[in-house]
Amino acid sequence: MLNGEQKTRDILSLPGIGKKRQEDLAKLGLKSIEDFLSYIPRRYEDRSQLKPFSQLINGNVETILGTISKVEILRPKKYVSILKVILHNNSQSIAAVWFNQTFLKNKLKPGMQVIVTGKVDFRYEKQIVVSDYEAYDPDGKQLHTARIVPVYSGSEQISSKFLRDVIYNILEKYLLNVTETIPEEIINKYDLLKLEEAIKEIHFPSNWQLLKRARYRLVFEELLLLQLGIKNLKKQLINMVGISHTKEKKLTDSLLNSIPFSLTQAQVRVVSEIGKDMEEEIVMSRLVQGDVGSGKTIIAAWSLVKALAGGYQGALMAPTEILAEQHYLSLKEMLKPLGIDPVLLTGSLTLSEKRKKLYHILQGDIKLVIGTHALIQDEVIFRNLGLVVIDEQHRFGVKQRLALQEKGLNPDVLVMTATPIPRSLALTLYGDMDLSVIDELPPGRQPVKTYHIMENMRQKVYNLINREIKNGQQVYIVCPLIEESEKLDLEDALRLAENLKTNIFPQFEIGILHGRMGLEEKEQVMARLRTGKIAILVTTTVIEVGVNVPNATVIVVENAERFGLAQLHQLRGRVGRGDKQAYCILISDPKTEEGKARMEVMTQSGDGFYIAEQDLKIRGPGEIFGTRQHGLPDLKIADLVEDRLILEEAKNLAEQILNEGLDIPKYQKLKEAMQIKFYKHSSS
Repeated sequence: MLNGEQKTRDILSLPGIGKKRQEDLAKLGLKSIEDFLSYIPRRYEDRSQLKPFSQLINGNVETILGTISKVEILRPKKYVSILKVILHNNSQSIAAVWFNQTFLKNKLKPGMQVIVTGKVDFRYEKQIVVSDYEAYDPDGKQLHTARIVPVYSGSEQISSKFLRDVIYNILEKYLLNVTETIPEEIINKYDLLKLEEAIKEIHFPSNWQLLKRARYRLVFEELLLLQLGIKNLKKQLINMVGISHTKEKKLTDSLLNSIPFSLTQAQVRVVSEIGKDMEEEIVMSRLVQGDVGSGKTIIAAWSLVKALAGGYQGALMAPTEILAEQHYLSLKEMLKPLGIDPVLLTGSLTLSEKRKKLYHILQGDIKLVIGTHALIQDEVIFRNLGLVVIDEQHRFGVKQRLALQEKGLNPDVLVMTATPIPRSLALTLYGDMDLSVIDELPPGRQPVKTYHIMENMRQKVYNLINREIKNGQQVYIVCPLIEESEKLDLEDALRLAENLKTNIFPQFEIGILHGRMGLEEKEQVMARLRTGKIAILVTTTVIEVGVNVPNATVIVVENAERFGLAQLHQLRGRVGRGDKQAYCILISDPKTEEGKARMEVMTQSGDGFYIAEQDLKIRGPGEIFGTRQHGLPDLKIADLVEDRLILEEAKNLAEQILNEGLDIPKYQKLKEAMQIKFYKHSSS
C-alpha cells in the first residue's frame, strides 16, 4: 500500500502520540502508518444535516450549529456536575449540556461558533445532551460533526475521536504515497475506485454512494488477494509428486472388522475418496467435513492405518493438548486389536521423555505420532512420514500445515473439521484442498432433546440423572474452564463433584476429569467410563473429540453461557450415540441478549449447519471465519457471507490472472501485495 520505509514508519512521529499512547495503540493492532490506513471504521453516523433549532425533535439525536452566548457550571448533586452552554442561532436559543466534563469550560468561550451532536431533551427546558462537538471551521474541515462520521473500535484509553484525528493527519500526509495494486484495465473493467480514493472515502466519506463504492473496492481487493493466495498454493501442490500408498486392504479391513459398528454410506464414500487419493502419486490434500457424531475419528484411523500398512509413518496434529490427548486415548483403544501403539508428543513432556520419543521417531520404530504444534518443531524428524492428519484446520495456519508436510517426502494431508461451513465458504477457506462431506449420521440415533434451565430448577435435573442411571445409562457434567480463573474453576468443579458424591448421589460412582491430571490417571478414568463403572463424569476438560460412550444419555453443561454455540453443539454430540433418547441440559442465567440467543438456538435445533448460520448472525463472521482461526490472512473489511457475490467475482478473476501468469509486469504490485498479505499472516 505504502512505499518502503513509510509502510513501517514509527508512529511516534505523529502529533499527539507519545510512548504511553504508542503502547495503548499497539493493543489495538495499530503499530505502523499502514495499520491506521487499513483500520476500517466499525460503523458510521450521519451527522451531515445541520438542523434549525425550530425543527429539532424531542428524543432524536441531532446535529446543530450555534454561537456560544453563556457558559456556566451547575452542581445539582454531590459528585454530579453539569456544564451548561447557551447556543444561539437566528434569534433562537438552546442549552447544550455536558455531564461531568467541567474541564471543557476552558475551551468553550462566548462568541465561539460550535457544532454539537447529541440527544434532544425538552422535558425541563429546550436542551441537547452533547455526545460530540467541535469548533466550526468556515473552510469545511469538520471531522466529528456536520458530515458522515466514522466510528472506530477504540478502548478505554483510545477514543474513536482521537483515532479520527490521527487518521485524518495520516491521510493528509501520506495518502498521495499510496501505491495502486490493481492494474488499470481491471479497475476500468470492474468500475473500481482507485485505491487512494477508496482509502480516503472509507475513513471520511463524502456521501453514502462513495462510501459504498469505497467499501466495494477494498472488499474486492481483499478477496482477490485471498483467492490468489489460495489458488497459488493449490497450483504449487497440485503437481507435487508424493507417495503412492499400498492398495493392500488386509490391515484396513482388520480395523473395520474390529470396530463394533458398520460404516455409514457417507463414511464408505469418504473412505473410498481418501483411498483413491492416497493410492495416486500426486500429493493428497483433502478436507473432510462432518457434523458432530458423524464418525470422523474412524475415518482418520482408517487413513493412518492405510499409510502404516505400506511401511510409512503417520502423524495426527490437534490444536490443543487436551484434544491431542483425547485423540491419543481413543486411537490407542481403537488400534489395540491391530497391535498399533500410538505415541503422544506434546509440549508438556519432560526433556528425557521427549528425547527418547524423538530418537524412536527418527529411527522409524514409532509408526504413529499424535501431538500438538510440538510436531512441527525443527527437532522432530520423521524417518518416512507418509500421512499427516490435522484436526480442526481452522485453528492452524497454512504455513504450519506446510511445515508439517515438509517433514516427509511430500506426505499426503488430510484435514478434519467439525465446523459446519457452507460449501461455497469451505471452498474459499480451503480452496487449495479437495472436499469430502460426511453428510449422514449413524442409523438408529434419535435427536438429542435440549433444555435450557435456570439454577433454581436444578432438582429436576437431578431427578432426570437419577432416572437415567437407574436405567443403566451414564451422565456427563461439564464445568467451563477459562484460562484467567483456571484455579477457581477447577475448585468449583471439585466442589461440585464432592457435593454430588456426598449429598446427592452417594449410591453412584462419580469420576472427575480435569486438565491437571496426569495422562495415566486420565486413561484410568476413561477406561472406567467406557466399561460403565463410572455413572457420572464431572469434567472441566471439553470432551470434544473421540469420546464415544454409547451408554451416555445425559450431558449437563454448567454456566452454559460461557461457551460458544459451536462448543455447545460439540458437547451435545457426546451423548445420543446409542439408540436411546438422550438429553442435553444447559444450566444458565444469561445476562446478555447474545447469551439468551445462544440458548434459544441450542434448544431449537440439532443441525450443525443451522447452528453455524445462527452463530454468524449472533457473533458475525469475523469471529468465526474472519481473523485468526483458519490461518488465512486477517480480513479487515470483507464479510465472507455477505460479500459472497464479490467473492465469486474475485475467485473468477484470480483464476484468469493465474492462467495469464502472476509474473508478468502488470501484475507485479498485485503479486507483492498477495505475498505480503497471505504469507505474512498465514505463518502466525
